[in-house]
Amino acid sequence: MSVIIRRGQDADAAGFIALIGTCWAQYPGIVFEVDAEMPELRTLATYYANRSGALWAAESDGQFAGMVATIPHAAGTWEICRVYTMPATHGSGLGDRLLSTAEQHAREAGAQRLVLWSDTRFDRAHRFYEKHGYVRHGPIRVLHDLSSSLEFGYAKPVAGIEVLDAPAAASAERRLTEILRACVEDGASVSYLPPLATELARGFWKQVSADAAAGTRILLAAWHDAILVGTVMLEFASAPNQPHRAEVQKLLVHPEARRQGIARALMTRLEQEAQRAKKTLLTLDTRVGDKAEMLYRDMGWHEAGRIPGFALNAERVPCATVFFWKTVPSASD
Repeated sequence: MSVIIRRGQDADAAGFIALIGTCWAQYPGIVFEVDAEMPELRTLATYYANRSGALWAAESDGQFAGMVATIPHAAGTWEICRVYTMPATHGSGLGDRLLSTAEQHAREAGAQRLVLWSDTRFDRAHRFYEKHGYVRHGPIRVLHDLSSSLEFGYAKPVAGIEVLDAPAAASAERRLTEILRACVEDGASVSYLPPLATELARGFWKQVSADAAAGTRILLAAWHDAILVGTVMLEFASAPNQPHRAEVQKLLVHPEARRQGIARALMTRLEQEAQRAKKTLLTLDTRVGDKAEMLYRDMGWHEAGRIPGFALNAERVPCATVFFWKTVPSASD
């Protein structure tokens, strides 16, 4: 399959309209009335140019196959718009290429954050965006159109760390599963042994999402080059006499994104979130000799003690675990 991605033109109107109509026809209840609701499709390149945006079209073997657009908003935010590919090209990587084209344009123009909207009926699109590091953000948008459309908001920073609320955590489960499995396969000491089944890892993150919804856990995620690459969490102590304490868990950075300072940045931000949550004593544990141990010591964590043979390593050999603690100043200090 020979694919060309080029700048979209007003003359592509028939192709754009046919593409969107074909994609929407896969879902019940969607009304496609161009002149009544989307007259801009007649001159779409001009529409985006007038808003300082950009539009692309994809051709596969000479046939119209896909489209994508992007448009700037305030404060370094760019919106990704109208990501569509012909059903026959699904699974070919065309959607990946189109999204990458729009994201790269936005980043070169100074984007610090990328956002998009997706109809709540477009389950396949949601999986696609989540695979590329987008997480649910903000309330559902009501369009009041002929299709009675509701839309999920998605967002991600180009780089940085954010707290994931329950909807964001749920939408990040697939990517967090990939990160957990990659770290376990790489030998990380995080309760699991390789090979870690996808279903087991996904189940863990589903529980984390539920805890985030219940307010018993803070979940952080880190992005680098617009890819979700790391995470760490803080679980609040449940004992009535320990309202001031929390445990740091699952500091994970995908092996392909290490040596970028991401783990240190995650731990720094986690301490800030602990302070906001009025948690003044933090604890954690890690396998003796892990790189994480050196990081914790360098960041001022205090060793509380060691237990020989506490957990198995990837070779199923019992290894010692070291326990750490650290105090966090209260917000009023």
